[in-house]
Amino acid sequence: MKKVLRILNRFNIGGPTHNATYLTKFLSPEYETKLIGGKKLESEAAFEYLLKENKLDYLIIENMNRALNPIKDLKAFFEIRNIIKDFKPDIVHTHASKSGALGRLAAISMRVPIILHTFHGHVFHSYFGKLKTYLYIVIERYLAKKSSTIIAISNLQKDELSKDFNICSAEKISVIPLGFDLDKFQINVIEERQLFRNEFLLNDDDVAIGIIGRLTPIKNHDLFIKSIHLALSKIENSIKVFIIGDGEDKTKLLELSQELNLSISTLDIKNKNALIHFTSWRSDMSKVYAGLDIVALTSLNEGTPVTLIEAQAANKPVVSTNVGGVRDVVQEGKTGLLSDSGDLDAFSENLIKLIENKDLRKSMGAVGYKNVSSKFSYKRLVTDVKSLYNELINEHT
Repeated sequence: MKKVLRILNRFNIGGPTHNATYLTKFLSPEYETKLIGGKKLESEAAFEYLLKENKLDYLIIENMNRALNPIKDLKAFFEIRNIIKDFKPDIVHTHASKSGALGRLAAISMRVPIILHTFHGHVFHSYFGKLKTYLYIVIERYLAKKSSTIIAISNLQKDELSKDFNICSAEKISVIPLGFDLDKFQINVIEERQLFRNEFLLNDDDVAIGIIGRLTPIKNHDLFIKSIHLALSKIENSIKVFIIGDGEDKTKLLELSQELNLSISTLDIKNKNALIHFTSWRSDMSKVYAGLDIVALTSLNEGTPVTLIEAQAANKPVVSTNVGGVRDVVQEGKTGLLSDSGDLDAFSENLIKLIENKDLRKSMGAVGYKNVSSKFSYKRLVTDVKSLYNELINEHT
């Protein structure tokens, strides 16, 4: 049995944790996996329950945090190095930036035969200033040279990595899209929709609009709130808005909503009649998607947006900025409406189209599950990764 050490930034809500869970569980028994990850942010919802539901063992590296910290990062490097020494993996597979750097450096120092890294998005624009961004690019170029293979989660990302940022040659990049358990969004839909709408006292004709994700600058929730404000002056339909998630921008977003005279409700100050509900993180996402009518995304940069995949799996139309891998997920005009990043008027107009046209919402939602169910299945993910592992192992024997 071959051994895999799988390293994540942290076990928070998102594609990396989903994929680590399914790969760890379903690559067994052919591959034995040791799963480790860093410490999550306080503002993030723990996604460790997914690992526990699937009866997976995992280890938290307390010193591996999202922020740069030379002392903690060095300690995390040596912790990972010691794990490699004890576990003796045939493969080290890292996911996302911090774990990708520390994990690959440790694997290189211990001469692990096969080293892979999956880019779940990247930080090469819209995150940092020019100098810091350039530093990250230089580091990633070095690490790519020392890696057996780089995995991109979309063809668009492969082109960005190889052509736009010259991280490595296209030949060194394998494209393996994310994989999820999407069938759960097709179960008990009517009952779950009613439960969600009863919880927030929604009427049958209220159009429920949701945006899901970290409340952080890269997600650009400002645009979403401003688009709601703009739409209100142009629509006749009654709407309710749900901001699902938490993060460092929460206070700023609450203040923006109040400045625009948009009534709000939070976990601390409940107002069932409010326009905008800040719900924080929720674990009952199948119920949330069932209760919504439209799912939005306003990010400045995305890899493969999990929320848009899940929304379509739940047969909900989406409104999104056209960034990163969004176009690989959404069929424009068929499952959702896209606009340029930062274009408030265009985003708001797309939102209005779906708010005012129930038939359009239904027609777009109806084809959503078909669009994502096979492309983003965890079964396909496991098959793709197993094939790549087998190929690399054969090359090293």
